[in-house]
Amino acid sequence: MQKTASPQRAIRYYQAAKACFVLFAEAGQTVVAGPIDYLELTREGLRSVMAKSLAHTIEHGLFDEQHFFITYLTTHKGVVMPPWLKAQFPEQITIVLQHEFHDLAVMDDRFSVGLSFSGRTAQLVVPFAAVKTFMDPSVNFQIDIPMPEPETDFGIDPSAESAGAEIETMPERVASGEDGEQADTSSEAEVVSLDAFRKR
Repeated sequence: MQKTASPQRAIRYYQAAKACFVLFAEAGQTVVAGPIDYLELTREGLRSVMAKSLAHTIEHGLFDEQHFFITYLTTHKGVVMPPWLKAQFPEQITIVLQHEFHDLAVMDDRFSVGLSFSGRTAQLVVPFAAVKTFMDPSVNFQIDIPMPEPETDFGIDPSAESAGAEIETMPERVASGEDGEQADTSSEAEVVSLDAFRKR
């Protein structure tokens, strides 16, 4: 029996796709001739949600208990982090933006932020293309961004075990950026996942 997508899931897919097309319209980008790459279009839409959320935070700050979990590949081209932190998280890391962060900046294709890890300050630069998961536990919201396949993605080191993988749950080990405190990632979240767009 063929499974039918729930109305709620269909709405989430529609909203993600809509955000993507708005992003392209605002950027004045043109559509390249050839087959429509819906997966890549939707990736761009989800990254736009993340970028606009961070830009909103810069302008207005975080409201009440709002905070972000951001999981990204440390092997991705363009990631900047201190060697001592990279040694602790050689493949991927989850950072938390909540109480103690500084110099948050959002650019077209990346963001940067300063965090403290066990008393050591680190300035991080994260390309949006490196991000796998963006989560706001305060409102049970999470988006999972599928990574391109290793053979077609020139920005990720194909030798990394996590390349091409998709997060199903938040990792147990979290670099909170709150002086080394462990962050609680056990709460269930409303997840926007894009398995339906993957090639079978």
